[in-house]
Amino acid sequence: MRKRPQQARSRATIDAILDAAAHILGERGWTGLTTNAVAEAAGASIGSLYQYFPDKLALIDAVRRRHFDDVLEVLHAAANVETPRAVRIATLVDGMIAVHSRHPAAHRVLLEESPRGEDSRGAHDLFGRECKKAYEVLFAANAPGAADDVCVGAQVLAGALAGAVHEAARQGQLSAPGLRRELIILVDAFLNAPRRQLPISESPDKKSRRRR
Repeated sequence: MRKRPQQARSRATIDAILDAAAHILGERGWTGLTTNAVAEAAGASIGSLYQYFPDKLALIDAVRRRHFDDVLEVLHAAANVETPRAVRIATLVDGMIAVHSRHPAAHRVLLEESPRGEDSRGAHDLFGRECKKAYEVLFAANAPGAADDVCVGAQVLAGALAGAVHEAARQGQLSAPGLRRELIILVDAFLNAPRRQLPISESPDKKSRRRR
C-alpha cells in the first residue's frame, strides 16, 4: 500500500476497494482481476485506487493482509481469560467461520492462483509466526494442565480447525447448520482432554532402533 488512510472516509474507501477486489477475485480469478474493474465495483475513481495501490498485486496483497489481521483478532479474543471458557471457544469457532465467510471464493484463488510479491511473502511469514504464538496463548489459556504440550497442542488445534474451516469454505458449507456445533465439539473435546493421563508412545523408528 502506497500510503495509510488517515480519515474515516479514506478508510471506508479502502474497505470498499478491498471488498470489490476480493469479490472479483472470487468470481473471475487472478487473470480476470483488473484495477479498472475493482475501482468501478467499489464506486471509486481509478485515481483514488492508485493513490493506495500501484497495481493489482499490491491490491491482492492488501486483501491477504486484511484476512491475516482478521484471523489474529479472532485468536486474541479467544485467548481472553476474563471471559468464560465456553464463550472463548464459541468466539474462536464463530470468528473463524465469520472470517472465512467473507468472500469465501477468494480464499481459494489467494491460496492457489494469486502470485505473491516480496512484501506479501514477508507478511505471510510474519503472520505465520504471529498465528503460531496466538494459538499457543489460546491453547495455554483454554487447555487445563497442558503446560508441557503447548507448542504441539497449539499446532494440532490450528491445523484441525483451519483444515475443517477451509474445506467447508471450498464446499460452500460454511453456513451449514451443523458445522458450528461440530467445530465447538471438536475444539472443546480437544482442549479438555486429560493429557497427563495419556502415555506418550515412542515412534516406530525409535522402537526399532531400541530393539537393535
